[in-house]
Amino acid sequence: MSVPRFSETVEPQHLRLDADEWTNVYVVGDVHGCLRELEALIDTLDPAADEAVVFVGDLVRKGPDNHGVVQYVRERENFFTVRGNNEEKILRGEKDPDDLTEADREWIADLPVAISWEGHLVVHGGVDPRKSLADHDVDELENTRSLVEDGGYERPFWWDEYDGPARVFFGHTPLADPVLRRHAVGLDTGCVYGGELTAFDVNADETVTVDLGRTIEHRAEEKFVRPRRLVAARQ
Repeated sequence: MSVPRFSETVEPQHLRLDADEWTNVYVVGDVHGCLRELEALIDTLDPAADEAVVFVGDLVRKGPDNHGVVQYVRERENFFTVRGNNEEKILRGEKDPDDLTEADREWIADLPVAISWEGHLVVHGGVDPRKSLADHDVDELENTRSLVEDGGYERPFWWDEYDGPARVFFGHTPLADPVLRRHAVGLDTGCVYGGELTAFDVNADETVTVDLGRTIEHRAEEKFVRPRRLVAARQ
């Protein structure tokens, strides 16, 4: 299965990983400035130097240590991340966490909006199954959720309709449980809201979670999306 093809607008911001270079890949959900949880998860995963760790974006905002998370990720050669909608808000001047340095912002500005390797794709929000990847723009990759125009959290969600061919890993939507589908894996389990920080071990085909039992920002339980079906990822 080849790597995805994007529009000319997205293509310069698309990072392709060489699958032969890495013995495994871990994909990590939205961190949102929660450095303690990130450190605990990485300690649990204990990735080797030849194992890649890929983040679905939204490393920053809402949590207590945005700079610490950026520094933690950027200083590790086998760590990669896409740009989430919260990073985009910082670049557009809509939000401005006061603990980010100018070097942090320059690093964020250089992040891709898509990362892929053979048969796999990581974006922050999702993809629209009604159109080809080549027709997606940056905002769609960072923000896609509902397939209803201006639907917000209204069903159907894109992952309920998407059937490949690439397996897409995503964050952006706070989930009561991970989305585990053959072609879609959702990993934002609301770490900053008192939920778990979740990773997916691609080789083992399973999730790995940590929960330090702290809530940084309150979010009502009914505002977590409950996936309609939970099925084995490769069923």
